Amino acid sequence: MVDKSKKLSSLAFKFGVLGIIGLFIGTALSVAGYQDYDGSGFNFLNHTLSELGHYGHSTMAVVINGGLFFGSLSLILFSLFSIQLIDNKLLYPLCFSLAATFFCLAAVGLFPVNVYHLHTAALQYFFYLATCSITLYFVYLLRQGGMFYSRWNIVTGLLTLISFTVFLLSSYIDLGIFGSDRPFYQEMVMELPRPVIWWPAALEWLCLLLFLAWCCGMIRSVKNRV
Repeated sequence: MVDKSKKLSSLAFKFGVLGIIGLFIGTALSVAGYQDYDGSGFNFLNHTLSELGHYGHSTMAVVINGGLFFGSLSLILFSLFSIQLIDNKLLYPLCFSLAATFFCLAAVGLFPVNVYHLHTAALQYFFYLATCSITLYFVYLLRQGGMFYSRWNIVTGLLTLISFTVFLLSSYIDLGIFGSDRPFYQEMVMELPRPVIWWPAALEWLCLLLFLAWCCGMIRSVKNRV
């Protein structure tokens, strides 16, 4: 039984690391090869994730979309293997929610912004499910769940929950960050011209960075179990 637990932990950790590496490499290569209409490079304070994967606009779109798709599939496997390391019944909804979150992120890569409605729907549900996953994580901790407990996970999880909540609220409520009376995310890909520091794009990248930092902590927790 102990050997089986170690094998599951090892598989979960390996798929988790592979997924994170895939996401980071895909993003890094796409950013390095990006060229805007005016010849300028990529700016995290001005451009969105969707623009990196925009066929016909980004020369490295296939790289970011492939990284999102295959990296997210690996992270789905990480979530499913982690379920079998159960130390608390609340691990089930947490890991299933994480798997659904990464499924939506894979769909973001599978359906780029060229397929506008599917892309925005996948991105929208990614933000919803990620927020749900982090909320379930804190519920899991409150019910004495120990496998994913660490200060790093708690701090990054809390910061991620705050940033995702602000992003979602800003998409639907006019807080002066997004334009009002627009469908979710439309403002992110339609507005031109933009200021040098454009808050919708900056906030989106902050959300993604914090979420991946939290995921790295979760993956490390599985390694510590080994």
